[in-house]
Amino acid sequence: MAENLAPNWRLREQRYQLVGNVCLNCGAKFFPPRQVCTNCRGAEFDSFQFSGKGELYSFTTLRSAPAGFESYAPYSVGMVKLDEGPLVEAMLTDVNEDELAIGMKMEMVTRKIREEEGERGLLVYGYKFRPTS
Repeated sequence: MAENLAPNWRLREQRYQLVGNVCLNCGAKFFPPRQVCTNCRGAEFDSFQFSGKGELYSFTTLRSAPAGFESYAPYSVGMVKLDEGPLVEAMLTDVNEDELAIGMKMEMVTRKIREEEGERGLLVYGYKFRPTS
C-alpha cells in the first residue's frame, strides 16, 4: 500500500503548487524542476513558486483516452506557457472545447486527476488549467 502513496507524496509540491526551480547561475526557470540547467549547464538551483498564470499555447481534445482516464473522455489537454516562461502540459477544465483558443489566458487550479484502482481507491489530485474569468 505504501508504494502506491509514495510517488504521489513525493510530487505533492509540483502537483499542488507548481513549484519548480531557478538556476542560480543564469536565472532560467524550470518546471518540473531540473538537476542541470539546459541554458548554461549550471547545477545550482533554488526552488521557485510559479504563479500558475499563463496563456494557452496549444491544445487538443482526446476522444479515445489512455488507460485510467476512460471515464473523462472526451477531454482537452493543452500546453500552457506560464508567465514566467516554461511550457506546462496539463488537462484543461471548466471550458468546452469549442471555446478554446490559442492565446487564451489560463490559470492553474487543483482538481482530481484520476482515481487509482485497488482496494483503497486512492484519489489523485493535481494541477489542471482553466480560462481566467
